[in-house]
Amino acid sequence: MGTLSVADVLAMPVLRAAGPVVLAGDDTLDRPVRWVHAAELADIAPLLRAGDLLLSTGIAMPDTGSELERFAASLAESEAAGLVIELGRRWESVPQSLVAACERHGLPLVALPREVRFAAVTQAVGERLVDEQLAELRETQRVHETFTELSLGEAGPREILAAVQRLAGATVVVESEQHQVLDYRLGPDDEAGFLAGWAARSRTVAPEGRTGWDPASGWLVTRIGKRERGWGRLVVQSPEPPSQRLVALAERAAAALALHRLHDRQRDGLLRRTHHELLLGLLTDPTSTDLLRRCELAGLPTARRQLIGVTLRPRREALEGTTTPPETLVDEVIAATVLAADQLRVPALVCEVEHDVRALLSLPLATNADRAVDDLAARVLRRFAVVVGAGRAVTREAAIDRTLREAQHVVESVRPGAGDGAAGPVVHRLEDVHLRGLLTMLAGDERLALFAARELDPLRDHDRQHGTQLVAALRALVTHPGSKSDAAAALHVSRPVFYDRLAKARRVLGADLDDPDIRVSLQVALMIDEITPGP
Repeated sequence: MGTLSVADVLAMPVLRAAGPVVLAGDDTLDRPVRWVHAAELADIAPLLRAGDLLLSTGIAMPDTGSELERFAASLAESEAAGLVIELGRRWESVPQSLVAACERHGLPLVALPREVRFAAVTQAVGERLVDEQLAELRETQRVHETFTELSLGEAGPREILAAVQRLAGATVVVESEQHQVLDYRLGPDDEAGFLAGWAARSRTVAPEGRTGWDPASGWLVTRIGKRERGWGRLVVQSPEPPSQRLVALAERAAAALALHRLHDRQRDGLLRRTHHELLLGLLTDPTSTDLLRRCELAGLPTARRQLIGVTLRPRREALEGTTTPPETLVDEVIAATVLAADQLRVPALVCEVEHDVRALLSLPLATNADRAVDDLAARVLRRFAVVVGAGRAVTREAAIDRTLREAQHVVESVRPGAGDGAAGPVVHRLEDVHLRGLLTMLAGDERLALFAARELDPLRDHDRQHGTQLVAALRALVTHPGSKSDAAAALHVSRPVFYDRLAKARRVLGADLDDPDIRVSLQVALMIDEITPGP
C-alpha cells in the first residue's frame, strides 16, 4: 500500500500544470490515494474502492442540486479519496450545490481550470504508487533479512533495539509489565523529552489487540509475548500513522525479544541484565546524567533520596548435602530480595555480581534507613541463609559508589560463621567489622601475607610433617580467650588434649601464648589467614 495523499497528487507536475483549485474538503487533503480512475458515469460510486481518486469532466453528472447532493453522498459512502473536475467541457465553474455537498461530507473537491490529459494523470500517479509499493517491499525485505540475521546470531536485546532504532529512524523503548523502562535507544533527534514521565504516560496507552497506534501520544505499541504471559511492551515513536513496514518492524522486534527470553536461562533475564548494567555503571560513574536518568526510568529515584548499598552473600554451607548448584541459590536469593523490596515498597536495583547479590535501595529522606534495610534482610533470611552487609546511607548521587563499595567491604570482612547464632546482627555494618574490616581493606598488600607467614608458618610446617592440628588449636584459643574449656569443646577434644596441643605450639613458636602482645599478633595473623588464605 502506497502512502500518497490527495495533497501529494495535486502537487505532482502533471496536475499542478492545470492549476488545481481546492473547492471543498481542504482539511481532508491528507487522505491516502490508492488509485486514480477517470470516468464519466453518474453511478460510478459502487465501482470505486476506498482510496480511489475520481477524475471527471462532469459531462455525465446530474443537473439538479438534489441529485448532485446524492452523487457526492455516494462518493463519500464509497470512501473515495476525492473528486477532481476539469472545467470547460460541462461547467465553467462547479455548481455551488455540489461544492456545498462535498464540504458537508468532508470530500475533497478540486477544480482544474486548464485542460489535462487524464491518462497522463493516471499513469503518473500509478507509477508513483507502484514505486512506493516497491520501496515498501524492499524495506520490508530488509527488515526480514535483518531479523533473520539477528536470530541466527542469537542477538540479545541490545542488538535488537539498535536494529529497530536504525531501521525506524526513531526512538524505541522496551518497558516492563509495570511500565518501567528496561532499555531504550533515542532517535536521531535525541529527544530525551520523549521519555519524560514515562510510567504515568504509558499507563494511559492501552491499544486494543496485539499492536496498535496511539495518536495522542504518537506511540506505536506492540506486546512482547502472549497476552496471558506477556512481560512487557515495545514502543516505537511514530507521530504520524505508522506504515505497514513500521508495524511489521515493531512486531518482528517484539517476537525476537520474546524468543530471546525463551532462550534466557533466567526468567527475568532482561530486567536483571538492566539492573546489572545500571549497578556496574553506578560503581564506575555515579554522576553520569544519562545513567541516573536510566535509573529513574527503571523505577529507582535518585534525587532527594537516601541511597543505601546492600550485599547479600549466600552461605555456602547452605548447599551442603544438597544438589542445588550455587548459581541457582544466587538466583533464588535475588528473587527473594526483589520480592522483599516489592513488599516493603522500596525501589531497588538488584542483581548478581561475582556470586554475590548486590542491591541499591532508594528511600525517602525521612525514612529510618537502618530499619528499612533490617526489615528487608529479615524477610530474605526467613527463606535463605545469607550474610548481609550494608553501606552507609548517602543523599548525593555522586556518593552512590561509596555506599555500594562499603556494603561489599563489610560482607567480605565478616568472620566466617558470624551471625549464625541469635546474638549476631541481622545486617552487618562498618561498625561491626572493626580490625577485620581494616585487614580486609588491606588484603591486597603483600606485607600482610608476609606477616601472617612469619607468625604461622612454623605451626603450619609442623602440622604438615607430623599430622598435628596446632593451627586449629591456636585459632580456638583466640576465638575463646576467656575459657579454655570452651576452646577445647569447639575442637571436640578434652581439656588435657587441648593443653597438650597448646604446649606443643609454644615450643614450636618459642613464644609465650599468654603474653598479650604475642596473642594479638597471632590473632591478627589468623585473621589475615582467613581473609587471604596462604599456601
